[in-house]
Amino acid sequence: MLPTAQPATFLIADISGYTGYLVDVELDHAQEILADLLGTVVTSFRPGFRLAKLEGDAAFLWMPGERVDGSSLLDAIERCYFRFRRRRRDVRQATSCECGACSRIPGLDLKFVVHHGSALLHRVAGRQELVGPDVIVVHRLLKNDVVDRFGIAAYALLTQAVVDASAIDPRALGMREHAETYERIGEVTVWVHDLERRWQDEEARQRVFVPPDLTMLTVSVPTNVPPQVAWEFVTQPGQRMSWQPWVTAVAVEGAAGGRLGPGSANHCMHGKDAVIEEILDWRPYDYVTDRTILATPDGPVKVLHTVEFEPTSTGTIIHFRYGIPKTRRERVLMDGIAPPYGAALRSGIPTLLSQLEAALAQRTAGDEEPQLIESRRDGVLAGLGRLPATD
Repeated sequence: MLPTAQPATFLIADISGYTGYLVDVELDHAQEILADLLGTVVTSFRPGFRLAKLEGDAAFLWMPGERVDGSSLLDAIERCYFRFRRRRRDVRQATSCECGACSRIPGLDLKFVVHHGSALLHRVAGRQELVGPDVIVVHRLLKNDVVDRFGIAAYALLTQAVVDASAIDPRALGMREHAETYERIGEVTVWVHDLERRWQDEEARQRVFVPPDLTMLTVSVPTNVPPQVAWEFVTQPGQRMSWQPWVTAVAVEGAAGGRLGPGSANHCMHGKDAVIEEILDWRPYDYVTDRTILATPDGPVKVLHTVEFEPTSTGTIIHFRYGIPKTRRERVLMDGIAPPYGAALRSGIPTLLSQLEAALAQRTAGDEEPQLIESRRDGVLAGLGRLPATD
């Protein structure tokens, strides 16, 4: 129990269209489908966000902290939505059942409301509950005019308070400013992030990936942390200096609206030499690929570099892969660079593992979540083998 209110980010993921979906459908199948989709949603945010409670067709989550990593927050929201869309599609395709509940799955969608403020955590009837004005605000925001005003069914609604607690520029990211007014709360400034548009972009975006059989250098690091933790730690430029012993400074350029992704670049100083990493493909928690430009006395070497986060039963294997350069000159130079570069990368692994464990411990400290979503899914999905596991 916390003696005073603490700052936190509050997030509600709500499966929209579910009330209408329930009309004239088979309730047993409807509940199975809801539990499966909610399970996909909640696990997408773990362990960064903690599950406060399941609220019918919505999940209420929270994350303590005065500041918000806006880039990581948007990554988590979009990845959750993409997983939801794929899961919705896979569940429909995996069943031959033509009942109303199964045939109307494509009519379900997902929206998010995110707010930053403070709350008190106290125990009610043996369970911890979040209370406070900001908890009320995030729930009130579920009733809004976004669909009528913008015609967007799938969206993330971020309050100005979230923007102020992060480093993102919502206007530069294409979000639309809006305001909602509630009795006894007043006007709340919000920013609308179109997730349907982001889904279309995701489906159309070309993949750039270095496979295991086309590399000149591979370093694989087994860890005991989940992909979310490994991804956010490894891809944050400021963390590089803490575990890569030869990196003396990192500068980020081209991060539109304060968000990392395709088009942004890391300038990593290795003593007096700079290594430029131009990000080409950004798939949160799965992999990131950049074009690494290495400076040598005989000229620059350009090589594709993928960092893949392979989930395992006990954590994540992080694969650092450097591809085969296109030109013969670059391949010859890379032959000389790869051994010392690989040795230097491996020298930082013990520090990387130690810091990853510390990052996981920090995220889960005080987390008393009683595995609500797991028990809910186990109960309603027992014996239901026709729903395949997906990313």
